[in-house]
Amino acid sequence: QLQLVESRGGLVQPGGSLRLSCAASAITLRYYSIGWFRQAPGKEREGVTCINFDDGGTNYADSVKGRFTISRDNAENTVYLQMNSLKPDDTAVYYCAAARFGRRCNYGMNYWGKGTLVTVSS
Repeated sequence: QLQLVESRGGLVQPGGSLRLSCAASAITLRYYSIGWFRQAPGKEREGVTCINFDDGGTNYADSVKGRFTISRDNAENTVYLQMNSLKPDDTAVYYCAAARFGRRCNYGMNYWGKGTLVTVSS
């Protein structure tokens, strides 16, 4: 059973940074496209970023471009989300997700972590 587990989020001051990780059990992440999504209180879930399994190509939501970076460490079987210059609007539950084996990001996600709360506040 494919399981994705996000690292613990936390409370960060505006302008601060936080790195989330997404680890997987029972699969080798290098063969899966991985996305990060978030859901803020009272809002719908939105895509933040995604990295393709094959060429490592990435895409980002306009709201996070230049501030967030997705990366993968195949040796550690982990995908990371580095978040810099955090704003209160970034407060949300963050989820990592995986597409089906060998599918790129545009095919959509099929497996989801349980999410981790990131709060940006002074």
